[in-house]
Amino acid sequence: MQRRFVIKLAAVLGAASLFATATAARAEDTIKVGVTGGPHAQIMEVVKTVAAKNGLNIKIVEFSDYVQPNAALAGGDLDANSYQHDPYLQAQVKDRGYKLIRIADTVTYPMGIYSKKVKSLADLQPGAKIAVPNDPTNGGRALLLLQKQGLLKLRADAGLKATPLDITDNPKKLKIVELDAAQIPRSLNDVDAAAINTNFAMEAGLKPNQDAIAVEDPKGPYVNVIAIREADRNKPWVAKLIAAYHSPEVKQFIEGKFGGSVITAW
Repeated sequence: MQRRFVIKLAAVLGAASLFATATAARAEDTIKVGVTGGPHAQIMEVVKTVAAKNGLNIKIVEFSDYVQPNAALAGGDLDANSYQHDPYLQAQVKDRGYKLIRIADTVTYPMGIYSKKVKSLADLQPGAKIAVPNDPTNGGRALLLLQKQGLLKLRADAGLKATPLDITDNPKKLKIVELDAAQIPRSLNDVDAAAINTNFAMEAGLKPNQDAIAVEDPKGPYVNVIAIREADRNKPWVAKLIAAYHSPEVKQFIEGKFGGSVITAW
């Protein structure tokens, strides 16, 4: 009698252990990924579908700015994010002390200059207002684009984090207006032109290939990335997430959906 009780108890404990293991495995295979609205969110929906076939459940968390996704990832509210280019990630790591790392390249969004008031940059009048993002990396990116278009010159050593203080020559005395990147599309009626990140431009209904009056070279340093916490680099879901993003299904979606405005980087 006692022996049968011991056997039954062992069976119950064994079943409980298997259940706990299965539950833990399911929990480990569910991750939260932060994105910004627009193309990043649309692409992640496809990644989610592909990942599910390999046993990885992705919960997508959408943000409306560039600051919160890294804060949420560093704080443990997300497992990964996919919304930023590498220079921005590296600046956040340096400036805020985040223990975040890049694990994969995703896409490139060439920045464009848009206007509702002029048809070309040559039409800008002296003293024209130009809106640029107010964060260091995207602001510098916009200024480098303006320099490439011949509108101003920057100090030779300004680098990717150039600011308006680095402008050494401004023939048309352009007024640089620094705004939150997500808000710039709404400012087009208030400025003469604006440098807008492509994800926010597309979210606002702008078509980079048709509406931009100048576009950045897509082969620059601004490739977008998937970021995770450094401590999670060896977790099994990391490889599954990368494989899903770099799948033929996702590449086909990007090339078919965005018509060259968003370019795959793998």
